[in-house]
Amino acid sequence: MSFSMTRAACERFLADVHVGVLSVTGPEPDGAPLSVPIWYSYRPGGLVTVLTGRESAKARRIRAARRFTLCAQQEQTPCRYVSVSGPVVAIEDGINPAERAALAHRYLPPAGAEAYLVATAEQLTADVTVRMRPERWLSADFSAVTAHIAALERQQAGLPTPEHPPPGRG
Repeated sequence: MSFSMTRAACERFLADVHVGVLSVTGPEPDGAPLSVPIWYSYRPGGLVTVLTGRESAKARRIRAARRFTLCAQQEQTPCRYVSVSGPVVAIEDGINPAERAALAHRYLPPAGAEAYLVATAEQLTADVTVRMRPERWLSADFSAVTAHIAALERQQAGLPTPEHPPPGRG
């Protein structure tokens, strides 16, 4: 049984609201990756976009590696994840105010997003916009396993399952 999602399903999942975990390789000699949670934006067929501090460890490592990986997951049952890696196609100095506002509203309720935008206005000039072209997709969707487990639990409890309705109700 394959748990991989189709490319279209991966793209839809990544376009949904998830906090991503950005991973980027580290400098030699050990090259240990940096993995940190981050807000991101993505539209199917487009680029992954993240905003980060100009001089942050993320930005320095992304500049050096010229690529990164982003993993987004759904922790609730059924568990799912999409991981995408690719080259950085742009590092733009500063942030577009409309793009920043859209990202804040993606992750926060309206009043919280507006308060966040006011409280962090310095990001417009202190941050950079990083865009990555997805090349390598990995995914898993455990919906089928979750449904199978639920059916077994119902069966063990003596409850009817969709495949085996109670007598006289079929």
